Amino acid sequence: MGSSTLPGFRAFLRWRWERIRNPLPPDPDPAEIPRDTPQVATPRAAEGELRVTWLGHAAFLVQIGGLNVLTDPALGHRASPVSWMGPARLVPSPFAVRDLPPVDAVVLSHDHFDHLDRPTVVKLRARFGDGPVWVTPRGYREWFGRLGVRNVRELSWWEETVVSDVRIQALPAQHWSRRGLRVNPRHWASWGLRLVGDRSLYFGGDSGYFDGFRIIGERAGSFGAYLLPIGAYEPRWFMRHAHMNPEDAVQAYRDLGGEGAVVGMHWGTFRLTDEPPLEPPGRMRAAWARAGLPADRLHLPGVGGTIRL
Repeated sequence: MGSSTLPGFRAFLRWRWERIRNPLPPDPDPAEIPRDTPQVATPRAAEGELRVTWLGHAAFLVQIGGLNVLTDPALGHRASPVSWMGPARLVPSPFAVRDLPPVDAVVLSHDHFDHLDRPTVVKLRARFGDGPVWVTPRGYREWFGRLGVRNVRELSWWEETVVSDVRIQALPAQHWSRRGLRVNPRHWASWGLRLVGDRSLYFGGDSGYFDGFRIIGERAGSFGAYLLPIGAYEPRWFMRHAHMNPEDAVQAYRDLGGEGAVVGMHWGTFRLTDEPPLEPPGRMRAAWARAGLPADRLHLPGVGGTIRL
C-alpha cells in the first residue's frame, strides 16, 4: 500500500515530447493568482484554537494547541536544486522565514524540491536553532544532519510522536521520493495531528488516489480538518499515480470519513504540470457540489489565507 506504480522513463519522455509538440499557454499574470491577508496569531494561537495559514503549495503554518507547526518547508523562489532555473513561484510566499512566528515543529511529507527546499531549511536552522522538532518519514536524519539539523524524529507509517500536547502520527500516502539519481531513497507519508482531547488535522502532503485513504479513515478515525492536494494532475495518464485531481480529492475526503473542513492546496504556486494553474479551485468547487457535500466545509483560500477552525 502506498508504493505507486510509477510510469517509467519512456513515459516521462513521452510527456516531455507532448509538451514540445503542444506548448502550454503562458503563465497567468501574478495579479490573477488569488491572495489573502494572513491572520496569524503571534506568537501562538490560544490553546483551544486551530488556525491554518496557507503559505503556498503544501506549506502551511498550523497553529494548534499553542503549538506552531510548519508543513513541507518550501518558501523559496524556485522548486529546484539550483537558484537560477526550474519552476518559479507564480507569486511570492506571504512569509519569509524571518517573518514567521516561533516554529515549534516541522512536519515533512517527502523530499521533492517543491516540498523540501534546502535554503528554507538552512534559514529555519539559522533562526530557530535546535528548537523545532523535525518530524519526517524514514530516511531523512542524515540529510538534515548535513545541514546542522539534529532534532529529527523519523517515523514509519502508523507510528506517532508527541510534541507538547500534540500527537503527530505518520500515515500512508501513494507517492515517491527523489532528489538526485536514486529513486525512492527515502520514504513519504501523510500526517495526522491531534491536540490531546480536542482539535485535529490531517495533512495530505502529496499523494495519488489509493485505497489507503479508506484504511486511514478506519484506523486513524476522522479529523476536524483536512489539508488535501488538488493540483498537479495533468496529463492524467502520467500524473494519476502520484497526484490527485479535484475529483480524486473529493473521493479521498469521503474515504477518510467525510467529516470536518477541507482546505485545498498544491495549486497556484509552482507550475509543475499541464493543467491551467488557476483551474483546480473551480474544478474542486464543482466536484464538491456534485458530491452533495456542505458548501461551508470547503475552503479554497488564496495564498496567505488563514482558516480559523
